[in-house]
Amino acid sequence: MSDDDLWRVLHEAHNMPYGAGQTAALEQLIRRADAGDDRHLAFAARMQATTSYVYGGEPAKSFVTFSWCLAEFDRDPQPHHQRFAHQLRWHFKYMISAMLKFPELPLDRTYAVLDDMERRYRDTGHSLQAVHKHRYLVASHLGGHDEAAEWYRRWMTTPRDALSDCAGCDPTTQVHHLCEVGRHDEAVALAEPVLAGRLSCTEQPQAILTALLPAYLGTGRGEAARAAHREAYRRLRSNLSDLWEIADHVEFCTMTGNDARALELVERHLDWLDRAPTPAAAMHFAAAAAAALGQVPGELTVHRRAFGDRPAGEVPVGPLAAELTDTATALAARFDARNGTAYQSEVVARRLAAQPAGEHLPLSASLRRRPARTPEPAPSGEVGAQPVQVPAGANAEELLALAEECWRTHRVDDCATVLKTFDERFGAAPLPVATVAHRLELRAGELNDGDPSALIEANRVALAAWREVPDPLRAQVVAGRLGALLCMTDEGAEEGLALARESADHLDRYGDQQERAAAHDRLALAYVHRQRWADALAEVERAATEADVDPWLAARVALHRAHILEELERGGEVGEAADQARRLSREVGAAGMLVAACLAYARWADDPAEAVVACDEALRVAPVDARLAVRVARGRALLAADRPADAVDDLAEAVTLCVEQGAQGDAFLRWELANAYRVAGRLSEAAEVAEEAVLGLDRLGAQAEADRCRHLLAGVYEGLGEIDPALALLEQLAENLDGPDNLPHRAQVLEEAGGILYDADRDAVAAQRFAAASSAYRLAELPVDELRARRRQLLAFFWAGDLPAASALVDVVDEAVAVLTGLPEEPPVVTYERAQAAEAVARVLTAEGREVAALDRLDGLAGRLRSIEAFGEAAQVELLTGDLLLRGDRPAEAERLLREVLGGLPPDSRPASQAAWLLARALDELGRSAEAARLRADHGIEED
Repeated sequence: MSDDDLWRVLHEAHNMPYGAGQTAALEQLIRRADAGDDRHLAFAARMQATTSYVYGGEPAKSFVTFSWCLAEFDRDPQPHHQRFAHQLRWHFKYMISAMLKFPELPLDRTYAVLDDMERRYRDTGHSLQAVHKHRYLVASHLGGHDEAAEWYRRWMTTPRDALSDCAGCDPTTQVHHLCEVGRHDEAVALAEPVLAGRLSCTEQPQAILTALLPAYLGTGRGEAARAAHREAYRRLRSNLSDLWEIADHVEFCTMTGNDARALELVERHLDWLDRAPTPAAAMHFAAAAAAALGQVPGELTVHRRAFGDRPAGEVPVGPLAAELTDTATALAARFDARNGTAYQSEVVARRLAAQPAGEHLPLSASLRRRPARTPEPAPSGEVGAQPVQVPAGANAEELLALAEECWRTHRVDDCATVLKTFDERFGAAPLPVATVAHRLELRAGELNDGDPSALIEANRVALAAWREVPDPLRAQVVAGRLGALLCMTDEGAEEGLALARESADHLDRYGDQQERAAAHDRLALAYVHRQRWADALAEVERAATEADVDPWLAARVALHRAHILEELERGGEVGEAADQARRLSREVGAAGMLVAACLAYARWADDPAEAVVACDEALRVAPVDARLAVRVARGRALLAADRPADAVDDLAEAVTLCVEQGAQGDAFLRWELANAYRVAGRLSEAAEVAEEAVLGLDRLGAQAEADRCRHLLAGVYEGLGEIDPALALLEQLAENLDGPDNLPHRAQVLEEAGGILYDADRDAVAAQRFAAASSAYRLAELPVDELRARRRQLLAFFWAGDLPAASALVDVVDEAVAVLTGLPEEPPVVTYERAQAAEAVARVLTAEGREVAALDRLDGLAGRLRSIEAFGEAAQVELLTGDLLLRGDRPAEAERLLREVLGGLPPDSRPASQAAWLLARALDELGRSAEAARLRADHGIEED
């Protein structure tokens, strides 16, 4: 590898995100530089490595590279070393901060480095402001409050200069100091102008927002505290070097009463203790985590990843809290032994004692912060119904008739009340066998929401009783119910279908209209349980022809019909059937059926606004156990109706209900909520909730859904400008999608990663991703997508300045184009991709100085692009053509083309400015300089 190549590697490593990848690249580069005896490169690479170790979570390694550079600089300062003199003096600050965090480093060595720092700053005429700050940090670490206060005063009164920390980091340390001494209002006032400005430091604004958490809580600024926590933690959560700050967020969650969120943060970062950046960070995180675990029931577990000989597994929080307490106190003792004070043990003791204080401050973006918007419905489940009044003088048959009427009209609680009265009055009395059979039949009404096996047994007993009476008609009614129930089980399905069919046949011959309709409805349910949808539809249609004799039965049959049509995916009919079920359920006041009908209608409504209206109706009457389903449906309908802000409220309510009820599926609902936040433009909340969803889906083993949520999260990160986390997720997705069936999806995420890198001007790495994507597209036999990825790979190499690599791809792109050439009817997408590929190749040929060949590639492209209404792309082709005509000394042709192009572009657009600039060049070459000057003036173009 040439020297130029090695320097290019250093440049590329500089642009990589902090972490293991960058560290590995720099360490390999240092070895190459040392092997080649390139002192300049060895020095520059180690300077970069010092910064990378500090921010990449391995500060212990920075001591070696810093000492090497300092010794090299002092031993034989070279001109190229002088370029790094300022950075080398800056690195002293890294060293002192890091040395305090390792108890094995003697304190006198830290003082020696501080003294050396001060000497060098004095010798070069720099302010001692940064020196005073770091003497304050040492005194504060030791617990010397008076000494710390004096150094703080000197720091604050010494002028800043180029070696002072940035306008975000200096105030962050000041906020820490003010909070430590209880001056919370001053801390908030100090930070406000800093946060209102523009912070571009690697550590900001997350560091100052984290420092402000106790100040916000201490001054009652709950909303500011919530916002600071969410914004800061989102930026910290993927950086190992920020483990100490993450401990502050765990403690904040504990103190604000957010035990579940604190537990979630502990679980997410627990394995970081195995590779903690410093012992100090490990100490603070262990203490904060132990306090958080102490707030939750001891039987809960957290997942701990494997490390070394320790296998992955679920760890009970009680023993884990004890382990972390021991870790924190042992580390504090080591620091105190080094420092000769007890201060670090006092700090850890305070951390371990953290507990909720003050009013609860809800933090999660996925749980409700306010009461539900709808009142609780009547517990009877019947709209507007009053509790049943049991007549005092009613006889046994009258009570059973009343109970049956309550059951028929879905008043389950009232049915149970009447039956209880019956048992109290007549339970011990001798009764006719028909009355006993009737009471046994109604036993199913008491078990209506119970175990199916208990219902089956109750109906068997009732069936035997009616046969004993005998009453064939009542026996067949019960037999039909028993048959439908048996069809819910595999072992009883054959018997169940036989009973249900026999019941329908018998009641067809001997029953009245209501009994016939009910029998065919029960037979339809039997077929539903066996997923025989066509048979179920035939029976429910038969029931519907006679169900109008009983409004409740008609409503129930209409609802069953709607659900069966749903399963058959007969969309247009579903909406009509569900609307009928809504109307009938509304008329009889059946809350449960009305909710189900409204939800079915909402699922199939063509107009999302109508779906929202149906959900609103359902919410007004929904029983407690149905509100979760209604909130989910309403959230989805609102999202489809382009009302994402409202959808967020419903889906957050749904997550809350799911968690409160202990139901399964909150991870899936968080995924939907994250998407609603994304569509609403609330990307920070979208990121937070999507992260929760991914964790939950992974825990459930729902790999496909977890990966789809990761894909959503990657897009959210990209929208937030968090390029590296987005790329990390896409890389993980590409690894997960390693099977042959997943090739199209693997190619897609690789191409998306390339697009993110390309937009971030990391073109060389982008080219690698596009290459991998194109290979996957080829294996998946997707030639159009392969061409697009190859074309983007070529352009990435081109803009990276790697012309040889771009040129080598020209033939590859041409081969991909050839596969799509000569189609009988060329789809617009093929026309588009072939044209875009030709333009990309033309740019490479132009860079090679082959203007004529480039013009040949562009011939006819603009017309083809306009034929598919790609007008912007056509204009870009013509602008490139105009430029090539000027390069080829053909200004007259360029003028004609560019005038035509300029006339078709919006006057204030960038393409119009480009066209005007090229046209002015053409006019200059044609000797019409005055006209060119007027054109430039009209378009505000500088002459150069």
